[in-house]
Amino acid sequence: MPLCGHLLPAVVMLLAGSPGWAWVPNHCRTPREAECNFVCDCRGCPDEAQCGYHGVSPSPGAPFTCDFERDSCGWQDISTAGYRWLRDRAGASPQGPRLRSDHTLGTDLGWYVAVGAHRGRETATAALRSPVLHEAAPTCELRLWYHAASGDVAELRLELTHGAETLTLWRSPGPWGPDWQELVVPTGRIRGAFRVTFSATRNATHRGTVALDDVAFWRCGLPTSQAHCPLGHHRCRNEACVEHPQLCDGEDNCGDRSDEDAALCKHYVATDFEMGLGLWNHSEGWTRNRSAGSPRLPAWPRGDHTWNSAQGSFLASVAEPSAPAVLSSPKFQASAPHNCSLVFYHYLHGSEAGCLQVFLQTASPAAPQTPILLRRRHGELGAAWVRDRVDIQSRHPFWILLAGQTGPGGVVGLDDLILSDHCKPVPELASPPPGCWAPGPWPQPSSLRPRSFCEPGHFFCGDLCVPPEQLCDFQQQCPGGEDEQECGTTDFESPSGGGWEDASVGRLQWARLPAPDRGGPGPDARRAAGHFLAVQRAWGQLAEEARVLTPTLGPSGPRCELRLVYYLQSHPQEVSCNFERGACGWHTGHLTDAHWHRVESRGPRYDHTTGQGHFVLLDPTDPPARGPAAHLLTQPRVPSAPQECLSFWFHLFGPQIGTLRLVMRREGEAETHLWSRSGTHGNRWHEAWATLHHQPDAGAKYQLLFEGLRDGYHGSMALDDVTLRPGPCWAPRRCSFEDSACGFSVGGRGLWTRQANASWGPHADHTTETAQGHYMVVDTSPQALPRGHAALLTSEEQRPLVQPTCLSFWYHLSLRNPGTLRVHVEEAGRQQVLSVSSRGGATWRLGSVDLQARQAWRVVFEAVAAGVERSYMALDDLLLQDGPCPLPASCDFEAGLCGWNHVPRPGLGGYSWDWSSGASPSRYPQPPVDHTLGTEAGHFALFETSVLGPGGRAAGLISQPLPPTAASCLRFWYHVGFPEHFYQGELRVILSSAQGQLAVWGAGGRRRHQWLEGQVDVASAAEFQIVFEATLGGQPALGPIALDDVEYLAGQRCQLPTPSQGGGAAAATVPAAVGGALLLLLLLLLLLLLGVAGRRWLQKAGCPSRGEVDAVAPGFENILFSADRVTLPASVANDQ
Repeated sequence: MPLCGHLLPAVVMLLAGSPGWAWVPNHCRTPREAECNFVCDCRGCPDEAQCGYHGVSPSPGAPFTCDFERDSCGWQDISTAGYRWLRDRAGASPQGPRLRSDHTLGTDLGWYVAVGAHRGRETATAALRSPVLHEAAPTCELRLWYHAASGDVAELRLELTHGAETLTLWRSPGPWGPDWQELVVPTGRIRGAFRVTFSATRNATHRGTVALDDVAFWRCGLPTSQAHCPLGHHRCRNEACVEHPQLCDGEDNCGDRSDEDAALCKHYVATDFEMGLGLWNHSEGWTRNRSAGSPRLPAWPRGDHTWNSAQGSFLASVAEPSAPAVLSSPKFQASAPHNCSLVFYHYLHGSEAGCLQVFLQTASPAAPQTPILLRRRHGELGAAWVRDRVDIQSRHPFWILLAGQTGPGGVVGLDDLILSDHCKPVPELASPPPGCWAPGPWPQPSSLRPRSFCEPGHFFCGDLCVPPEQLCDFQQQCPGGEDEQECGTTDFESPSGGGWEDASVGRLQWARLPAPDRGGPGPDARRAAGHFLAVQRAWGQLAEEARVLTPTLGPSGPRCELRLVYYLQSHPQEVSCNFERGACGWHTGHLTDAHWHRVESRGPRYDHTTGQGHFVLLDPTDPPARGPAAHLLTQPRVPSAPQECLSFWFHLFGPQIGTLRLVMRREGEAETHLWSRSGTHGNRWHEAWATLHHQPDAGAKYQLLFEGLRDGYHGSMALDDVTLRPGPCWAPRRCSFEDSACGFSVGGRGLWTRQANASWGPHADHTTETAQGHYMVVDTSPQALPRGHAALLTSEEQRPLVQPTCLSFWYHLSLRNPGTLRVHVEEAGRQQVLSVSSRGGATWRLGSVDLQARQAWRVVFEAVAAGVERSYMALDDLLLQDGPCPLPASCDFEAGLCGWNHVPRPGLGGYSWDWSSGASPSRYPQPPVDHTLGTEAGHFALFETSVLGPGGRAAGLISQPLPPTAASCLRFWYHVGFPEHFYQGELRVILSSAQGQLAVWGAGGRRRHQWLEGQVDVASAAEFQIVFEATLGGQPALGPIALDDVEYLAGQRCQLPTPSQGGGAAAATVPAAVGGALLLLLLLLLLLLLGVAGRRWLQKAGCPSRGEVDAVAPGFENILFSADRVTLPASVANDQ
């Protein structure tokens, strides 16, 4: 038996028996009903794997989501015809949906599940079913995104199967929009096992293409057992904890029904309408119904609330405003000093005109009182039972009235009315409360009340009947404009609130409130006049967000604007934040449609703190943003010191990413730009910091703002681990001078200046290559700086260096001799490390110097003038990187791009090369390992060609300017990761100089997914730059082009490479020169003629042609590569 045969079982036994081995399933055996129950019962959550989602997080409230990027998450196609669900990506299948991107990533690289066009004429249904799931909480919601263009599918349906019963959660025959649409469906409490099925139905007139993505289960897990319950919570029998208001509320919040135990709730009176009306025996317009066997109105409840079943009973009303349905309680008396509380579940769906009102009718000894409105719910709340509660304290006996009315097609429902133990019945004869059969309708203009000559729903003004579609359309139909009142324009002084209606169904709601008391205690205290809309606590159990809606508006013109005044207050207002437990004192701006979002690490997106936590992300495709900017702000705060240091980690990645800026705002002052970065910075996190300078007078508040400015949609920005501390920061390791001088001091005379859009000096900076970019420049003309005099530019103090470090910078010397640029390092003394006095020109050049400093140090740039008119020196893009400085135009990409420029060219599409490693999660495909280290930890330069469109677009990676050379060698390794038989991209090497551009090397065609060596001899009589250009020859191709280990050997010709042992392809050496194109053409023609002549001679000699070789022996494509060995096919091995 081979060694591996003995070793493998031993390793397995060792791992299985080792007490330190963290293979959780062997040590955590959960019962079957605890698997797929939306709760992580085992460490690492293996019990929830393949349960219809991925990315399970132990943090409370995190959704269980499947984005289909890795697999189908256990969802299975159960279709019985050829019309079936498949996991797909944009453009991969010609029969698939006509999608340009998925919903998760917003690109054609993302995955989803879809059904394609079916050519059959018969009706067919494609069904996608979830795995078996267990125990959904009452708050559970299923959210998903679907794409079904109008006319493509006859019906979409979402069903839940529990035991022998199948409930239709949602059904729609369309029409649907052209984009991804979100569906949110509450499931209600589900005991035991269940499945969810999403189906699409086609017929002869519908092609049937539909896609599904980002299926998420929100708040579906039941509470878990706790060692101790917080104050104000009830301990369940299963040791879970629930809040006291959740006791005896008609919902199984504990998960074992101990919060609804009969002994605990014996003093509560609950009416579930299963056996009749119970205490609520005075009813007019309400009817007891079941979902099963009832008229199939589109808005009809799918089941009751009590049992979440189509067999359960509830009250329903389809009454219109002219005839409200009224349900009355018996007479009660609140037992002082306690309140009588009513918990009830209501259903408003199918009509914007639906309304449910709760009134209090008191039995006063005097004349009957007008009913008091306690609660009003109006509008569309969705197909769900929503919890609410009213508390009543009255000195007189009272009745509770529930009045429901709706518009055409709508349904108002009631279920599970629960009265607290402090509601004491008053014995009386069975008689309805006085006046309860005609409670006043909800506040509305008198013109909305029906007139005999106006149809229901029409607006009456004067002699006009305005149809509903002309209400709130920004055009007056009534002489007094009554049809455009209550249409959202309001200062909230009117009790109607300008037509705004709360549509919340969770723990928060919007309410109209009076302004708070501005005076102090005492008789002179004055109450502030005015009202506003504010968020308050609510009794709902579903979605957490509070929603307030206007009436239906429009249509509107393209210049329509919504203006409002808003106030936000959050605690704590901390700037320092790692975003693990929230956004701290940061909040997103609301002036644009692009927003920062706090997200969890998942797939290609990972945080800096732990790699598995949270961070804030700006993705312009989620949702697609039209505006160019997104803001992340702090609340105004008072400085803690005259100088503060803000440090943070940022991530800029993508071929078309834009600019990230940090700004400080003070009231009444212009914004202060503190920091900015543009373009991609590789697939990794970078640290940055900025010093905040404050005025001595304390009390002036300031605000910090991160602004993301996008250039396109290919790429994302992220922030994490923000820290604010008193005192100044160390000098930055990178400076582009775009926002400030980075703390550089210019000496007493101030000869060095930071400038842009200048009439003298370089016409463009190096960072952005535009006239708007900034740089530092000194005028070395005799009148500004006499011959032999010097101007100093000194950095702030840098922290000590723990290893050899490279300082690089870009300099620009005028064509007229400006003098000498010297670089000094101050560490206990001044030491010159570099001197530059070469002639100038029209280009920026790279300078670099190796540094070592065990103490704090500074860098000093000294410009010594030569006394020549109209001369200058300029500096830009200073960078401090660990490790020694590379040779010119050479780079292994382990520490960065080594001076290779990847500024996007607008004329070529505005795309740029990137920098990444195999170990870094990425939304774009990339090589699994680099060439330098041969591991996933190694780095390389990368470009994803799928972002390029047809029409000659390209992206270039450009070297620093190189001196003329008679013969030098450029050697590099490249990787193209395209499908075996589909490759339309191309990698080219171009020499660019003042004389023009010349392509000297190119690679295209079919390539294996491996690193290949390329080399080319270059020669130029003028200063030149090397350009690696990625381009397309046809339609967009999906795949990366990567570079590694670029080496420029000045003055050396290339040597023919030795063939590698593994059979890898070795690239041929291509001689080239800027002026030698004609000689190269003649040489290629001669080689072609020799090849044709040789082929004919071989055929005469009896050698087989290529077609014959292919017929009798396997070709190169059949060689199988495994690590560093080559395995030959059997037919080849037998011939040896």
